[in-house]
Amino acid sequence: MTYLLALDQGTSSSRSIVFNAQGQVVAQAQQELTQIYPQPGWVEHDPLEIWRTQLATAREVLAKAGIEAREVRALGITNQRETTVLWNRKTGLPLHHAIVWQDRRAEPTCVELRARGLAATIQAKTGLLVDAYFSGTKLKWLLDHVPGARVQAEHGELAFGTIDSWLIWQLTHGTVHATDVSNASRTMLFNVHSNQWDDELLRALDIPASLLPGVHASSALFGEVSADLLGAAIPIGGVAGDQQSALFGQACFKPGMVKNTYGTGCFMLMHTGPSFRSSANGLITTSAAQTTEQPEFALEGSVFVGGAVVQWLRDGLRAIPSSSEVQALAESVPDAGGVMVVPAFTGLGAPYWKPDARGTITGLSRGSTLAHIARAALESIAFQSAALLQAMSRDAMQAGGSAVAELRVDGGACVNDLLMQFQADLLGIPVVRPAVTETTALGAAYLAGLATGVYRSTDELSALWQAERRFLPTLARERATELMARWEHAVRQTVL
Repeated sequence: MTYLLALDQGTSSSRSIVFNAQGQVVAQAQQELTQIYPQPGWVEHDPLEIWRTQLATAREVLAKAGIEAREVRALGITNQRETTVLWNRKTGLPLHHAIVWQDRRAEPTCVELRARGLAATIQAKTGLLVDAYFSGTKLKWLLDHVPGARVQAEHGELAFGTIDSWLIWQLTHGTVHATDVSNASRTMLFNVHSNQWDDELLRALDIPASLLPGVHASSALFGEVSADLLGAAIPIGGVAGDQQSALFGQACFKPGMVKNTYGTGCFMLMHTGPSFRSSANGLITTSAAQTTEQPEFALEGSVFVGGAVVQWLRDGLRAIPSSSEVQALAESVPDAGGVMVVPAFTGLGAPYWKPDARGTITGLSRGSTLAHIARAALESIAFQSAALLQAMSRDAMQAGGSAVAELRVDGGACVNDLLMQFQADLLGIPVVRPAVTETTALGAAYLAGLATGVYRSTDELSALWQAERRFLPTLARERATELMARWEHAVRQTVL
């Protein structure tokens, strides 16, 4: 048997999955991650906890699979993308907690960049809108606020990385400082046309180039896991940010193919091939996972609060004892009874980009119950995703493309049949759930397998992809349009 090991370091947990060459899950292990909220709008993780939990799950999954490290052909890494770590090159210790992608503390820097007239330049070079979401402004905050950090950085003593770089550093005992194009493209420091760090952008954010990792294609030989960690040296052959990895794992290799991942947030990507296309509808252009040095791109829209709204129902409102019970509570009423939940807990992402928005519940009546609020909260995930696909479709049509034929889905919340059916009803196209829903980790495994000869081409990977269920729209288009109009009205009420 041929085995591939994927490390999937996410926002809420660290996971490791062993796949066979057919892309089937052999075993998996998971440990939750502590969420740190120093003040409203700030979100942090402990980088050392990230490393400890990731290593522990890698060891556990090998034991569960009943295999040894020497039987693993290659290791792939996929990760929460914009989360930013700054560490000392000599000690390997972080200078501060990791600043998580959801964190909004860098918004003042973004205001300054916009005021300096740099937004158009940044979008042209990186495909990104100026927003605190991206890691470059988080890095600047660390350099400006951690005592001594900027001086150490200027002396070449520090290393910056997103979570993939942090894990590669740890896995290789500090011998490799690297990232891939998909993660680099999320920093606001990387020119996606040339696939190189951009000197003008580094100067704009006052970032010393010595901090930055080397950048490789997503399918490449990054180095080897040190033998003492897992029992044998394993080639690190694939690295991609979680959403680009999921696009790859969903076999969306051709322009016009779209996937949506329903995780803590929701992330929709449309493959656009080798053509760079700026969005006119509030989306960003990002580097897709690349198997060669040839740039490939995707349009992306990000929902900051997707599945996290279910956690809020559980922990904040205490409406449900466990997240798995949300569907039963939501189905206990025939509809949301006019209630709309807009979970703008940390602002609104694409296509709205309203950092000052805050969550609202509208349409309450005397007859409203927790069940109506739960259903509206669940439906908010589909409403936000529908707004993304509508924006994406407008971009595609304006560029001469065709209408989106189907939406491939993955992530933890895609197992919720009520949510997936409502998504299909809003969109008016089939929503397709694959047989293997662990597509984020699968993408990393596939990238690693391509780099080490397990697979010959992406055509071979396309043949492995299989659908588990297709959700067909049943709602009249007039009703779907009416519901989307009510959603947009609720969104307009979220800005303070």
